[in-house]
Amino acid sequence: MTKEEIKEIVEKQRNCFLRGQTLPVKNRLQALKKLHKNILSKEKEIAAALTQDLGKSEAEAFMCEIGLVLSEISYMIKHTPKYAKDKKVSTPLTNFPASSFVKSSPYGNVLIMSPWNYPFLLTMDPLVDALAAGNTVLVKPSAYSPATSQVIEDLIKETFSSEYVSVVRGGRAENACLLEEKFDYIFFTGSQAVGKEVLRKAAEHLTPVTLELGGKSPCIIDSSAKIKLAAKRLAWGKFLNCGQTCVAPDFVLCHSSVKDEFIKALIKEVKAQYGQNPLDNKDYGKIINQKHFDRLNSLIQKEKVVLGGNSRKESLQIEPTIMDKVNWQDPVMAEEIFGPILPVLTFDSYDEIYKLLNGRQTPLAFYIFSQNRKIIKEFTSRFPFGGGCINDCVVHLATNNMGFGGCGESGMGAYHGKVGFDTFSHKKSIVDRKTFMDVPLRNQPYSKAKRSILGIFLK
Repeated sequence: MTKEEIKEIVEKQRNCFLRGQTLPVKNRLQALKKLHKNILSKEKEIAAALTQDLGKSEAEAFMCEIGLVLSEISYMIKHTPKYAKDKKVSTPLTNFPASSFVKSSPYGNVLIMSPWNYPFLLTMDPLVDALAAGNTVLVKPSAYSPATSQVIEDLIKETFSSEYVSVVRGGRAENACLLEEKFDYIFFTGSQAVGKEVLRKAAEHLTPVTLELGGKSPCIIDSSAKIKLAAKRLAWGKFLNCGQTCVAPDFVLCHSSVKDEFIKALIKEVKAQYGQNPLDNKDYGKIINQKHFDRLNSLIQKEKVVLGGNSRKESLQIEPTIMDKVNWQDPVMAEEIFGPILPVLTFDSYDEIYKLLNGRQTPLAFYIFSQNRKIIKEFTSRFPFGGGCINDCVVHLATNNMGFGGCGESGMGAYHGKVGFDTFSHKKSIVDRKTFMDVPLRNQPYSKAKRSILGIFLK
């Protein structure tokens, strides 16, 4: 798409918003209901596209993408009328007679830039929140997941007018053109490197942004953990979508006293869930492209592999791989893995964990498997991170009643449910001053009596 075509779409959407077409709550609900209906009608097409791009099974496609989007739409249909209402707040006596309220107003024209790893979910979820809040939206899906991007474009064209919601497909050239335009809000999910560029471009227009990035999310397993249960849940969460999940546990810090037991249990669970030959498992996905496939293979140190390590170039698949006796100097610890490789490191004391993790980049997620409530409270309080789980992993991002987002290097802002509605809304603080009387307390000339009265009200 050319720069001129992009500019024309942005202008049409801005005019649509300025005409007030997205403001009535009934219009927002109609749009959400139509989207819900059309997703259901295209469920098989969406699942097939996810299989083509990432090798996802139909079950995984529904569980981790389609179903979560439908859930978010249903939640917003139910709650948007309440969220959109003016919220009354108390008014200080100095403003008597008056009432005060907060009005949730959409920002206007929103740009959503989504990634390839959960291409449907991470495009549609923020879109749902932005529509519920009353914005017009321009969506830019990833070029790395072309089949899903095509389905998204078809779905949006069938559901909305282009001046309400539009899709721009393409690669870096289109991204660059989009970031030259002025939007009222930008929502980006992707890498830190691209996130920095988005933030730089947004700053030129003073445009507010949400950045959903990533990082090396740690998983701590202490000596009190239920090892078999931890292994079971980690085997699912780490190797889901071949490890291409922004909140996947990036590495395990396991207490040395239970490390051997944990690795043995994890190997058993991986084989139970993915089979003796995962590359022949029709429900096991693939790496998104050759570039990432080669990068991941370069991180595998065969001498440290205790399970997996094999790959299949023609299908871009890498086995669920567990590496033992890993240290912080190994290549696998130098960057976010974003693939089916799980390094296991050890610790001997809790103080050691603070030394190991403090000062590093803030991760998107933090996981701890433990039965020690004191330690759990201490760790979840002291370490900075976006969100996380206690005795589980990944599932915190699927809760409508909590916001999901990063912190520090892993991002800024959040979405899902009411938090998502608020993300795409500006909160206008308004005082409604009554006209039936006027108390001239604030007006000159100032007297000692006025000063005394003000002291009573303001102290």
